[in-house]
Amino acid sequence: MIKKVFSFIRARLRKVILEEIWLEDYISRGMKIGKNCSIQPRCIFDYSHCNLITIGNDVTIAPQAYLLAHDASTKRDLGYTKIGRIDIKDNVFIGARALIMPGVTVGENSIVAAGSVVTKNVRPNTVVAGNPAKEIISKEEYINNNRELLKSYPKFSYDYSNASDKLTEEMKIEMRKLLKDTKGYMV
Repeated sequence: MIKKVFSFIRARLRKVILEEIWLEDYISRGMKIGKNCSIQPRCIFDYSHCNLITIGNDVTIAPQAYLLAHDASTKRDLGYTKIGRIDIKDNVFIGARALIMPGVTVGENSIVAAGSVVTKNVRPNTVVAGNPAKEIISKEEYINNNRELLKSYPKFSYDYSNASDKLTEEMKIEMRKLLKDTKGYMV
């Protein structure tokens, strides 16, 4: 139990201290980050061109997402590297390990699915997924679909999270059992 608490505290301190210092370095080099953003651990921003990256307000970027403002595929043959701005508008969610390429704008209220490679602009209020990312559904339809699923799928409180100090072995067993053949939701 002590090991678990220590790991939790260490992870939180690393996020609060190291991540903020890390982001401050990008900001000092010209990257713009809006208010109320949640940028998860191990996200990678193009350090050499971070001044070309703008992140709006209320944006969530999941772990290991990559925002790349340059593309060196032309360097050897042409002697030049392609560069382009990345503009993440307000209220955007970027999933884990998504890759945003140079010259891309992700429109307001959009969702970029985990693992997607975004090479073209994302329209506002849409969900994109894949490699290359393609529009798959409107955000409104996506939220409405999940609202319906929420009525019948298992729901769990924060206490069921490993980040909670209330998670018991019995709760873990219960959660695994309830999620055996379905998905669920956590507050």
